[in-house]
Amino acid sequence: MGVSLLKITTLNLNGIRSATTKGLERWLAQHAPDFMGVQEVKAQAADVHGRFDALAGLRGHFHFAQKKGYSGVGIYTRHEPSDVLAGFGVPEFDDEGRYLELRFDTPTRRLSIISAYFPSGSSGPERQEAKYRFLDAMGAHLRSLQASRAFILLGDVNIAHQPIDLKNWKGNQKNSGFLPEERAWMTRLIQEVGLVDVYRALHPDVTEEAYTWWSNRGQAWAKNVGWRIDYHLATPDLAALARDAEVYKAERFSDHAPLSIRYDFRL
Repeated sequence: MGVSLLKITTLNLNGIRSATTKGLERWLAQHAPDFMGVQEVKAQAADVHGRFDALAGLRGHFHFAQKKGYSGVGIYTRHEPSDVLAGFGVPEFDDEGRYLELRFDTPTRRLSIISAYFPSGSSGPERQEAKYRFLDAMGAHLRSLQASRAFILLGDVNIAHQPIDLKNWKGNQKNSGFLPEERAWMTRLIQEVGLVDVYRALHPDVTEEAYTWWSNRGQAWAKNVGWRIDYHLATPDLAALARDAEVYKAERFSDHAPLSIRYDFRL
């Protein structure tokens, strides 16, 4: 039974060059996920070619931002996809390199693994408005995708859903990432679209162990003043196959921690 578990990791790299200098490739070789969805690659195709196309035996597929040193997502995998889709059909955000979908379709199965990087609204009202536009578009996209295929979305969603998802929830109720409208969007995604927050399904009450991101300000990491903003969001059939989850904090590759979940299915 253990042999069939598929290990899937998500990690915001905060720069692929930076993360690899901190030992990411060695960690990948040791922990051996089947998939790793990455966000904030902060590189272009020319930077990746010949150096980051593959890491520890996993082949990388990417969706880069047009702007240099900004955003960008990817998926490293041991498995050959049947199709690769970069972007989700919304030019404003596709130009920013925020969505990559690998499909693993067979005559009897329609399955996607997605890496997505949701905008942060913390730099000001303009970016918060862009974030709301992204949430509207992404919600509609995931709803239509859900109607036709099973999928797991790996991503930095930049939203803490509930008070147990961040240390200082009382002080952050007017801050981007924990605004009522953002949290309501997550609730609708779960209750109406029917996606499952897989970590929460496995660990409904965990608080401080669940955090995946820490501000670089003050002593956030040392004091574990964190946020849980990195997710596996899955269609119910796949979510039901999740067996265990781990947020890895023994080493740091970026300001986020890798979140790995093992699923009981084979490709």
